[in-house]
Amino acid sequence: MIEKNDTKYIISKIISPFLRFVDLEISGGIILLASSIVAIFAANSGLRDYYNEIINFKIMLPGFGKLILFWINDGLMALFFFLVSLEIKREMLYGELKSIKKPALPLAAAIGGMIIPMLIYLAFNAGGKGSHGWGIPMATDIAFSLSILSLLGKRVPVMLKIFLTALAIIDDIGAIIVIAFFYTSDLSVISLLVSWVLAGVLYLMNKSGYKKAYIYIITGIFLWVAILNSGIHPTVAGVILAFAIPADRNEDKSLLHKMEDKLHPYVTYFIMPLFAFANSGVIIGAAYFTHLFNPISLGIILGLVLGKQIGIILFSYLAVKLKFAELPHGINWRQIYGIGWLGGIGFTMSLFIGGLAFESSGLLLNEARIGIFTASLIAGIFGYLMLRVFGGKKNI
Repeated sequence: MIEKNDTKYIISKIISPFLRFVDLEISGGIILLASSIVAIFAANSGLRDYYNEIINFKIMLPGFGKLILFWINDGLMALFFFLVSLEIKREMLYGELKSIKKPALPLAAAIGGMIIPMLIYLAFNAGGKGSHGWGIPMATDIAFSLSILSLLGKRVPVMLKIFLTALAIIDDIGAIIVIAFFYTSDLSVISLLVSWVLAGVLYLMNKSGYKKAYIYIITGIFLWVAILNSGIHPTVAGVILAFAIPADRNEDKSLLHKMEDKLHPYVTYFIMPLFAFANSGVIIGAAYFTHLFNPISLGIILGLVLGKQIGIILFSYLAVKLKFAELPHGINWRQIYGIGWLGGIGFTMSLFIGGLAFESSGLLLNEARIGIFTASLIAGIFGYLMLRVFGGKKNI
């Protein structure tokens, strides 16, 4: 029997949340892929009209009628961002992002993996009709990338999975910042002030140690409405709410842990597949290769496939050489390079940003989707092959 003060027990308590997280992301990635395939099939078959009718069906609430696509992308995705932010907060307080030394390498990798793809995209689209989509190739899909890494089993060390998870989480932080500051409409000062007041209420509730989940949820709903009316994308409400949720290292007492555990399966197995189904209906057709070489698609493909691997390996190498970070024990540079390939799987967050950037143009959005799908497929295949060849211990 393992006592609570035993080393094995302590290690288990630290590692188990990460393992649960990875298991959910892996299985979720498989369902996500299936949902995307169904959507692509529907959009390119005799079911296209039915598919469009479903995602464009209007749900009427008292004084508030919106399309299903809105409720998915602006409503349910707020819960996705809420969950992501809970995970980020947990990692910052108790996990891999707690100290400066531990996250230094994935932080450098994530920064490089955002800057270089953005510059490559702008090289093709600056000043053009696709210039607003510069944030699309900055993202990494944690579910798909971890799913592919899991296919390699024991060929890759656990530390490499931790590195990829930390990188993707930091990447998500960057995407959230980009969405909040650069993909907003005209601002309403009054609604913005209401949002600040509600955020202040959440802050005071946290500081007072208040732990009634339903009060946080109700306040979060009002915050979502206020931010929606302010002109800022309403998914930001999920981020603000998450950082107001009280946390405790003891999972039995932590409202953050409880809410994360309860919400994670719903987001993984329902919200994300629904989002993938609603947003993956790319029309391929005979003009696929024509769209493939348009500036938007080409900028996304080269940004995700080349930009991610260059940015991740280059910034990681510089961080280690300049003594800002250390290469974790058991990981080599070839494996980091393989992770750079997997970082090019943009998918979920890339589709989300693409929808914000080109929501007024179906043609540009379709070009963006073609670029995202093509890049993610290339990055996933070559990332798997690279790590299969270089992922074993014999290369360390």
